[in-house]
Amino acid sequence: MERSSSGSGLAGEVREFDAGRWTVVNKERLERYSLTGPENQAAVAVGLASGDWFRSAVPRKRMKELMRRSDYPAIRDTIIWLGLMGLFAGLGIAFWGSWRAVPFFLAYGLLYGSTSDSRWHESGHGTAFKTRWIDQGLYQLASFMIMRDPTTWRWSHTRHHTDTLILGRDPEIAVMRPARLARLLVNVVGLVDVPMAFGLMFRHAAGRLTADEADYVPQTERHKVYRTARIDLAIYAVTIGLAIGFRTWLPVVLIGGPRLYGALLLYFYSFTQHAGMGENVLDYRLNTRTVKMCRINRFLYWNMNYHVEHHMFPMVPYYRLPELHEEVKGDLAPAYPSIWAAYKEIIPAVWRQLRDQEYYVRRELPPGAPPYYQPAPINDGRALPLAVPAAA
Repeated sequence: MERSSSGSGLAGEVREFDAGRWTVVNKERLERYSLTGPENQAAVAVGLASGDWFRSAVPRKRMKELMRRSDYPAIRDTIIWLGLMGLFAGLGIAFWGSWRAVPFFLAYGLLYGSTSDSRWHESGHGTAFKTRWIDQGLYQLASFMIMRDPTTWRWSHTRHHTDTLILGRDPEIAVMRPARLARLLVNVVGLVDVPMAFGLMFRHAAGRLTADEADYVPQTERHKVYRTARIDLAIYAVTIGLAIGFRTWLPVVLIGGPRLYGALLLYFYSFTQHAGMGENVLDYRLNTRTVKMCRINRFLYWNMNYHVEHHMFPMVPYYRLPELHEEVKGDLAPAYPSIWAAYKEIIPAVWRQLRDQEYYVRRELPPGAPPYYQPAPINDGRALPLAVPAAA
């Protein structure tokens, strides 16, 4: 009995030591994602920041054709999108107070709280419409719906494209190594993003940015951030006031609330983009996925499932991405045949990265494709620690 007890105690101490060491290692790894830490300057010093990325060769004339914008596809799709939201909201209001309202508000919530993300994304790139004011109008509306400041997020997303999954540089890495699983799971209903969004609104309304935001938002643009926050807070204050005054949740269910109860598809789609892929690489084929989706999902997601293609050529409108895919698919690993196929790879990869932060998904390229672009050993996808430049 004494021997068994002693062995059990020793095993417990070992497990406790391993768990403690694992916690420290994970904490140090996650700190490397900070835009205000030493990893930022290290990435600049070794040429990872605003690096020279691999892009497939597309004839110049063909690329000009693919980049040509038109108002019609996006106006058509936006009318359908807004029309569906209006229809489901109207039916939900008509059946308010009855369980029959639930499916209509769930549909409304998904369109408001999830698919506004892809509208925000495309109009933010300025590629959805040929007419700029329409593009900017949709961008402002979608930014409000998804609870993102249109100015800070425009600059954040620019950095995401120039430094995709570069540690210390990319502010939009959703699934880190190791993944913060509890945070990801509760955020499926917006329980992380929404409180953070309101915290940022109050901060911005007071005339302040976060340290990360100050790293990429120019001084000349900051007054726009503060003005937008004050307008947004005023809208939410009126919404809450109406709810209290009329003693009904309906105003909140229609405005703001969908960012909580309708957020599921936002994360369901977006995790397919980069989760489990290589970091500190200069080849989008190593850190981004293209996933085949059905017509309905492609409408809801505005073709962002062609994500490798989008990162290679971000000025190609969403409605031309299927054509771009046909031009470059010979250079890419085969597209995932479905969302389910992508998640069958993502979930085991993210789980393995909890213990092995050097692991990432590396797919085989088709015969004849240009090899992966790895100009230096640091670009192998493992994202090993970089040498921090000495202070001058």
